[in-house]
Amino acid sequence: MRRRVLLGLAAAATIVAVVLGGAFAFQRKLVFLPAGGPVPPAADVLPGGRDVTLTTADGLRLSAWYFPAPGARAAVLVTPGNAGNRSLRAPLAAALTARGLSVLLADYRGYGGNPGAPTERGLALDARAARDFLLAETDLPLLYFGESLGSAVAAELAAAHPPAGLVLRSPFTDLAAVGRRHYPFLPVRWLLLDRFPTAEHVARTTAPVTVVYGSADSVVPPEQSRAVAAAAGGRAVEVPGADHNDRVLLDGPAVVEAVTALL
Repeated sequence: MRRRVLLGLAAAATIVAVVLGGAFAFQRKLVFLPAGGPVPPAADVLPGGRDVTLTTADGLRLSAWYFPAPGARAAVLVTPGNAGNRSLRAPLAAALTARGLSVLLADYRGYGGNPGAPTERGLALDARAARDFLLAETDLPLLYFGESLGSAVAAELAAAHPPAGLVLRSPFTDLAAVGRRHYPFLPVRWLLLDRFPTAEHVARTTAPVTVVYGSADSVVPPEQSRAVAAAAGGRAVEVPGADHNDRVLLDGPAVVEAVTALL
């Protein structure tokens, strides 16, 4: 009897070890969901669009789109979420350029046919390369727009290099907090290689911050987005009935107004 109990405990421990080991080994496959290339030329997406290259501090050359707006009042650096590529954010660029804002849509390393593999540190370097491009390209005020996981990237950049304004769409407080929501059976905080602590970063920026989120978000709990706004001492804008990937949170009126109101 004792032997069978011990064997059962050993088997259970083995299963737990396999599950935890698999979660640790493949976690970045769950966090980062890139769509590869090819993407269309920028000029085919919006008139006047340009295909540009960003050079990171660790030597990667990343493809991006730059959409200069005639008589632009500011330039918007967009740090996207964890899935797809820059093609999915084209409607946002169209809405912002129509309101007199130039827009840089970049893909992270490993996304949109770009070289490299995404990590928290790597995405921070990619965002700095995007900022460097805009500083060399224009003397317009810079606004940062972060989407979901990209909110953490934009917030980290804003803490180091404050913009004229920061908009975060559907941000989580940190990756572990949102991970626990979806994997409550795993010790997420102990397993994660990447932290993405959005709330910590926004607490350190001097830029004005607006957070936009959907009241029906099934990916990032709305209370986490509100907590990010509170940490920043910023404005929170709730879009009633909106889920995480609804079109209204891509280029809807609340999102566009949150950006233009910072000017």
